[in-house]
Amino acid sequence: MRFQQFRIQALSSPLVLALLLLFQVSRQAPPVSGAAASYDEVHHLIEQGKFNEALSSLNEISTSNPAAKNLAHEFGVTYYRKGDYPNAITSLKRAVAENANDTEAVQLIGLSLYLSEKPAEAIPYLEKVQSWYASANVDASYILGVAYIQTKNYAKARAAFAKMFQVPPDSAAAYLFTARLLLRLDFGPIAEEYGKKAVELDSKLPLAHQVLGELYLYQSKIPEASAQFEQELAIDPGNPVVYYKLADAYSRVQKFDEAERLLQRSIWLDSTATGPYILLGKVLRAKGETQLAIRTLQRALAMDPNNPVTHHLLGQAYRDLGNSEEAERELKAAAQLEERPSAKP
Repeated sequence: MRFQQFRIQALSSPLVLALLLLFQVSRQAPPVSGAAASYDEVHHLIEQGKFNEALSSLNEISTSNPAAKNLAHEFGVTYYRKGDYPNAITSLKRAVAENANDTEAVQLIGLSLYLSEKPAEAIPYLEKVQSWYASANVDASYILGVAYIQTKNYAKARAAFAKMFQVPPDSAAAYLFTARLLLRLDFGPIAEEYGKKAVELDSKLPLAHQVLGELYLYQSKIPEASAQFEQELAIDPGNPVVYYKLADAYSRVQKFDEAERLLQRSIWLDSTATGPYILLGKVLRAKGETQLAIRTLQRALAMDPNNPVTHHLLGQAYRDLGNSEEAERELKAAAQLEERPSAKP
C-alpha cells in the first residue's frame, strides 16, 4: 500500500479539517439577551449552510442594536463556519477583547489560524484552551499536536498526543501514537526514530513493529519491512492488517505463493476490507490464474464499486483473456473514477 494511504486525510490536512469543521458542527451559542430571537434566526441559517444570509441578519442586528451582547462572538463563529478565516479571526479577537473569559473564541482563533496554514501563530491560542467545544467539533489536543509537528516541535507534539490518548508523555504508547501521526504527515525520519523508541521502551507493544514495517515498505526496504511485520505477527497473530501488509511486501519481490497464503489469512480474519481482495486479485493474475483473479476482483468491486484501482485491474484481467469489450468497459470506468476528486488511490 502506498504511503499516501497513511497520511492524514481526515483530520490532518487543513482542507480535510475545514470540511469536517464546516459540515459536522453543532454549535452551542453562549446565552444572549436583547437580540436572542434574532440570534436564533442566525443559528438556524447557519445550520442550513446559508452563511451569507446569517451575516446579513447579524449586520441588521448590528445596525439596530450596536451594543448587542456577544455580537462580535456571533460574527466570528459565523465567519468560521463559512470558512472565512481572516474575518473570523478579526471578529473573534474583538470578542476576546470584549470578554477575556470567552475561551470558545480563543480556541476558534487558534483553529482559524491553523486552518489558514499558520500553525506557529495558532499554537499560543490552542495552548490556552484545550477543552472540547461543540462549535469546533475537533479535539484541540490533536490540532495542537499537529501544529507542533508542522513547526518541528516533536517533544511537545508527543505531549499533546499523550494527553489526547490519556497516556504518560514519556511512555512507549506516546511514542507510538506520535510515530503513527508523523508517518501519516510524511515526517518519515522522525517517525522511524519515534517508532524505534517505542519498541525500545516496550518490545511487546502492539502496532509498534507494524508502524516501522509500513515506513520501511514505503521506502522499498522489503527485508526490513518483512522483518518488522513478522515481529508484529509474533506479538499479535490475529491482526489481519499485518498479514495484508506482509503479503504486500512479499508480492513486491514476487513471492506470490507466500503472498497468496497471507492474504487468505487476512481475509479469513476480516472479510470486510477490500484491500486484501484487490491485492489477491493482482497476485493471482501474476500467477496466471486469471479467472480466479477476476472472481476475486469482482468481489472487491461489489464491496466498493467506486474504487478505480479495482476497475483497472479487472480491465487488465479481461484483456488477458481476450475479452476486449469487458476490458474496455472496466478501463473506461477506472479512468472516469480517477477524474473525480474523491477517487481512491
